[in-house]
Amino acid sequence: MAPAPSPINSQHVAVIGAGAAGLVAARELRREGHTVVVLDREKQVGGLWVYTPKVESDPLGLDPTRPIVHSSVYESLRTNLPRECMGYQDYPFVPRNDDPSRDSRRYPSHREVLAYLQDFATEFNIEEMIRFETEVVRVEPVNGKWRVQSKTAGGLSNDEIFDAVVVCCGHFTEPNIAQIPGIESWPGRQTHSHSYRVPDPFKDES
Repeated sequence: MAPAPSPINSQHVAVIGAGAAGLVAARELRREGHTVVVLDREKQVGGLWVYTPKVESDPLGLDPTRPIVHSSVYESLRTNLPRECMGYQDYPFVPRNDDPSRDSRRYPSHREVLAYLQDFATEFNIEEMIRFETEVVRVEPVNGKWRVQSKTAGGLSNDEIFDAVVVCCGHFTEPNIAQIPGIESWPGRQTHSHSYRVPDPFKDES
């Protein structure tokens, strides 16, 4: 007779980011019996798939004091992968033909990807674990655990201890600036793709 499974060692886990990686990490951790808190500085799930027309004041993203805009998505963006490659294994990214407002194309728009992530969060009740408008400002090890310092959009600070931390906030918010010899002599404007949204400002430029 096989021995009975050992009781799970339930951990108190912080997940940083409520995008594609953070959502599924939170679900899987809860499935394993852990208590989970998801921290995200935005007002909704979706991470980099949340489109905003806002751009940063520094178009190259070099100023460390600039207000950060998280998303790099531009208005007309469509996926460069077919939807079959983008879904979770047990929650496929299939066309929602029951809803005429949804994008059924195989390479859908960013709005369809965001809607899929929102559907996933709703299906598995993930939002109940999320603290929105909460930015993590520091994570450090303390006596075998982790101290997570955060602040809300209203300026309230919080300091908590977790058994583990899963970092799912990605790296696309910080632009990677290529070193191009002679670029300083370019007379036109320089803008990183992170700050591109629509083509209109570049009309008639050569």
